[in-house]
Amino acid sequence: MPSPAQPVASTGAVREAIDPSRFPWIRPLGHEYVHHHDRVAALFAGNPAEPSAWRDTIARVSRSTRDRQTLVATLEAQLTRRGASHEAHEAVSRLNAPASVAIVTGQQAGVFGGPLYTVLKAVTTIQLARQVRADYDVDAVPVFWVDAEDHDWAEVRSARILDRDGNAAGVTVADMAGAGSQPVGALTFDDAIAAATSRLAALLPPTEFTREVMDAAARRYRPGQRVGTAFAGWIEDLLGRHGLVVFESDDPAVKPLAADLFAKEIDQRATARLASEAGRVLAGLGHPPQVETADDGVALFYLDERGRRAIKTRNSQYQIGDREVSAAELRAEVLHHPERFSPNVLLRPLVQDRLFPTVCYVAGPAELAYQAQLGGVYRAYGIESPLLYARATATLVDSGAVRFLERSQLPLEALQVRDDAALNRLLESQLPPGLEAAISEADRVVRERVLALKAAVVPLDPTLAGAVDTTLERMHDTLKTLQAKVIQAAKRKDDTLRRQFLRTRALAFPDGVPQERSLSVIFFANRYGMALGDRLVETLPLATDKHYVLSL
Repeated sequence: MPSPAQPVASTGAVREAIDPSRFPWIRPLGHEYVHHHDRVAALFAGNPAEPSAWRDTIARVSRSTRDRQTLVATLEAQLTRRGASHEAHEAVSRLNAPASVAIVTGQQAGVFGGPLYTVLKAVTTIQLARQVRADYDVDAVPVFWVDAEDHDWAEVRSARILDRDGNAAGVTVADMAGAGSQPVGALTFDDAIAAATSRLAALLPPTEFTREVMDAAARRYRPGQRVGTAFAGWIEDLLGRHGLVVFESDDPAVKPLAADLFAKEIDQRATARLASEAGRVLAGLGHPPQVETADDGVALFYLDERGRRAIKTRNSQYQIGDREVSAAELRAEVLHHPERFSPNVLLRPLVQDRLFPTVCYVAGPAELAYQAQLGGVYRAYGIESPLLYARATATLVDSGAVRFLERSQLPLEALQVRDDAALNRLLESQLPPGLEAAISEADRVVRERVLALKAAVVPLDPTLAGAVDTTLERMHDTLKTLQAKVIQAAKRKDDTLRRQFLRTRALAFPDGVPQERSLSVIFFANRYGMALGDRLVETLPLATDKHYVLSL
């Protein structure tokens, strides 16, 4: 078992900084990207650890032309509709300046904010934008792209929390009209969202922040509200005052800005082929490709009343469900009605970087792997590719968990395993060594000495033999009583330690899943208040080569 990480400091929010390579769930590609970038450099736009890469990317992106006016007008309309903060509106206005750039991240529209890593990505983006402004004298605006056109409702409809007893529990929103076929952002909450909110309030451990948090959630997650808009507003409530610009990507107002990109995809169908070629290079470097592309696929979906449907090639025609169209017909529809089309997971980053002057994307492990396959696609479609910056990873612990980890000296990853091997080793280490042998030896020595005393006193007065025997029996009983007390004390300590272990394990790895991937943002908002985002912005280190154990 690896040794525990050394504490960064005895006080402060950061309790440990752990090398992520110790964790069995870490993707090797992410570790290589951060620590041995030269080995995978050919697949990416540059190394974000090198100032020259930043200067080059800022220059490239700044030279590219884009319709900032339409983008800014759309953003302003979205922010106004959601009641965003003054700071967010001010950040949007800065995007109108030709020299401004964007630091972007994004995520699906998870109910009640999605997993914790959603906020960690946004916080990293805010911090990185500040750092880029300071280091390179450029106005860098943090942007959060809500992936509202994804149609995997089953993936985002649930929120995982720890209930009042510390057990993992889920709150799932019932399906509404269009769920599973229409893009998630287009779905509208019905009365079932109120039932889900009530269940969430009943399960969450009550804190001084519960009412504030549940009132804020109910304002966003309410009947009649679109799923994407609710999520966007919730992220704004947490981080908008830090100038984070939240963008609902399914807004039809910006689709014309990507129409020529959609048309190129229909003309060239290059995305799948180029991504497949990069995948083979990736595999040659020892990393499995993130996505395997289909030969007949087009990197676009078609949107209509029947939902979000794949577009495939069939001989010289295109197939959309049971409908066949020619390349010319499909291209004309793209140019005249781009709102009917949506990019797939590979083309989506290019749409993002066509709309925004993106100099860096803050990526999770899967996104980093996707981007490794896209360099050729960016070049083929004439879009400047951004740098990538790995998002922060963290485990948030309370004072009880901090005390347990410090006293036990267990490495964090030992808590992830679902059997009791680590617990049993910990309990064994707490027992006094040789306890049973020491008491048995004490009993033997006492008996030996008292019997020697009896042999000496009986010749003097035979009537003292009974008194000596009684004394020996009492001393034996005293040692047995002491042994029982020691055993009871050990059991009490075991029970306390067992509870502390199980409680900390449930917090750090609910159901064996790393906390940041499992527990919902709203669970932590309930624990720390709507100032959760503020506290993370203040305390989460920007250096993302470590996994941080934080006590807020």
